[in-house]
Amino acid sequence: MAKRDSADGAIVIKKYANRRLYNTGTSSYITLDDLAKMTRDNVDFKVLDAKTGDDITHTILTQIIMEEESSGGEQMLPIGFLRQLISMYGNSMQSMVPSYLDAMMENFRANQNKLHEAFMARAGGTPLGKIAETNMAMMRAATDALMPKRGGGGKPTPAPTPSAKTDEIAELRAQMAAMQKKLDDLGQ
Repeated sequence: MAKRDSADGAIVIKKYANRRLYNTGTSSYITLDDLAKMTRDNVDFKVLDAKTGDDITHTILTQIIMEEESSGGEQMLPIGFLRQLISMYGNSMQSMVPSYLDAMMENFRANQNKLHEAFMARAGGTPLGKIAETNMAMMRAATDALMPKRGGGGKPTPAPTPSAKTDEIAELRAQMAAMQKKLDDLGQ
């Protein structure tokens, strides 16, 4: 486990002029991918410029988002949202946007279970309901991976029991086998 070496308990990452990042908690060089993983794992860190001592955490986190968005995979931030966000810079509302976005993400996380329950109540026990339940579970897993819980406000989501995981995997395998059979039938 990395030692916490700042007054606020955060791990200090130093960024050197050669763009290398040094984790003072583990005494090792790391990459932006390592910082992204630390963020997903809810590890508290701050990035300091090694020469000036300035806190550049915001810049580094923004750089991670830019790399994630341009990596060729699926993009999370829609163009309309990015345009609106850019238009807010210099606007009189600019100072309110960060706290608003933070509150909205916390609200989204808190209401995931309510959304799932409401959706399942509508879908009922129909075959579409089973598919919807699987989709919601995948969405919840993706959200948990992308947006780690923050301290204080929310209760951690309990991990599924091993038998529940096994049942889910068996159900997913059965669904995939049924889909494969349908595809095979269509191909003939």
